[in-house]
This record gives sequence, structure tokens and C-alpha cells, in this order.
Amino acid sequence: MVVIRLPDTIGWSFDQAVTSAWVGKLVRLRAVEPEDWEVFWRFDQNTVDGRRSDKIHPPRSASRQRQWAEQAALKEPDNDAFQLAIESLADGALVGALSTYFVDHRAGRFMYGIALGSEHHRRGYASDAVPLLLNHMFGERRLHKCEAGVWAFNEPSIALHRKLGFTEEGRLRDHEFFAGRHHDVVLFGMTAPEFAARHPFPSEL
Repeated sequence: MVVIRLPDTIGWSFDQAVTSAWVGKLVRLRAVEPEDWEVFWRFDQNTVDGRRSDKIHPPRSASRQRQWAEQAALKEPDNDAFQLAIESLADGALVGALSTYFVDHRAGRFMYGIALGSEHHRRGYASDAVPLLLNHMFGERRLHKCEAGVWAFNEPSIALHRKLGFTEEGRLRDHEFFAGRHHDVVLFGMTAPEFAARHPFPSEL
């Protein structure tokens, strides 16, 4: 094993940096595996979760969900747009997923989304998972700004983004349609320097 040491550092080795890059205190971010299909299928049955994370979709068959998981497991990142599973360190359970999209390397910005199964809410999983993702996008991919859109009725998600250090940058009025009426979307943003001030990058690799 090659150990890279820099002056005035805190003792990280190359091996430690690699093995811990996707592991937090509560969760591990990993690739979607074909056998994840059943958990994601169960998540899809909860229409409250679906509406909060995206929208309500028509029921998906088990065969179609298996096919999706198999394809997701083989899919390569596209211009830094990808999806990862969120796994609990305590018991290895699949608790949700997050993804990046609308990646603009010229401007240095991207958007992300996260969704957890309702039985896994309020356990700190999201606040542990999101910094792992941002550490990669800012610290490894040299992107400058992360953006997120949150439905205005999703108060827990709004509170999460404020806690993580995102700044509320605006509001799109009557932008989405759910449950028979239109809803606002709250826009959040965080730059790489703002993130680094709260979550310093490792000083040694």
C-alpha cells in the first residue's frame, strides 16, 4: 500500500481515504444492486413518499421493478449524473437513494435529490448522506454549486436543507401540481466554499 503524506497533516492514509469516502457515521453510499428491486418496489407503494420525493406514478409491476434495478446496476455515470443507494451501517438495510442530475460543467453547478423510505425518516440518515455526496461533487469533481428544489409543503426537507447549510434562494410559485392544486417549489443552493466551511475536506490523502 502506498501512503501519501503531506506536511502538517492529521494522519490520513491513501487506503483510509478510499475506503471512507462513501461512508459516514450512519450510512454508506453504494451502487444500486439488482437485488435491491424489492425494497425499492415497497418504497414505491407509499404514495406519500412518492409525492414528497417526486410524484405519484402508476403502480409498477414486480417484473418492471426488477428490470429497473438490473439496468440501474449496470448504468455508468453520465456526465456526473448518477444514482446511489443509501444503506444503514447499523444493519445493512437499504433505506433510500439519492441522485445527481442537470450537471453543468461550464457553470460548475448541479442538482441533486434524495428520498428515504418513510420508516427510515428522522434517524439522521439524510443529514449523513448528503455531505458524503457533496464532498465528492465538490472535492473530487471540482463542481462549484449544488442546487435543490423542495416542494413547499415538505417542511422536513426544507428544515434539512437549512440545517445542512443551504441558502434559500427563491420560490417558484404554483410550479407543481399535486392532490388537485398547485404548489410552490422552494429553491436552495450551496457553493463549494460554503460547504467546505461546514465540512472541511481531508487535509491529507
